Amino acid sequence: MRHAFVVSGIVVLAALAAACGPTSSEPASAPASAPATPPAPQMTDAEKAALLATLPAPYNTGDLAAGKQAFALCQSCHTITDGGPDKTGPNLHGVFGRVAGTHGTFKYSDALKAAGFTWDAEKLDAWLANPKTFLPGNRMTFVGLKDETKRRDLIAYLKVETGYKPGE
Repeated sequence: MRHAFVVSGIVVLAALAAACGPTSSEPASAPASAPATPPAPQMTDAEKAALLATLPAPYNTGDLAAGKQAFALCQSCHTITDGGPDKTGPNLHGVFGRVAGTHGTFKYSDALKAAGFTWDAEKLDAWLANPKTFLPGNRMTFVGLKDETKRRDLIAYLKVETGYKPGE
C-alpha cells in the first residue's frame, strides 16, 4: 500500500508497505545489484618510471609523455583502461601476451582471427609501422607510424598503461 503526500505542489510517495514486502498486487522489486567494482588504483609517476625501467630495450628508454601524445592518434578507435569499451577497434588493456584477434566480443577481421600470433612489443612495432603490409586483410584504417622513436615511445606507454607485468 502506498500513500501520497503533497508537499509544495510535489507529490511524494511513501512506500509504507516496503518494510513488509509487496502486496499481492505489487510486483516484487529486483534484488539490489552488487556494488560496482572499484576502479583499479592509478599508478604514481614513480611506479610508472619503475615499470618503464623493467621493460626490455629499447622500450625501457621510452618517453612516456611522448608515448601518451602518440596515443592521441589511436584513442579515437581504442581505449586502454581495464574494462574500457571497445570502439572501432578493441580495448587494448592487457594486449601484451594476448593472442591476436581474441579480445572479448570484438568483431575482428578474418585475417586477425586467423593470425595465430601473440602480441608482444616486436609484433606491435611492426604492426604500427604499417598495419596493411604487416597483416594483409585486416580492417584497421591507420596508415602507420613511420617514426621509429614515436613507435618506441607509444609501445612503452602502452606497456605501462595497459596492465603489462614484467616477464610477459
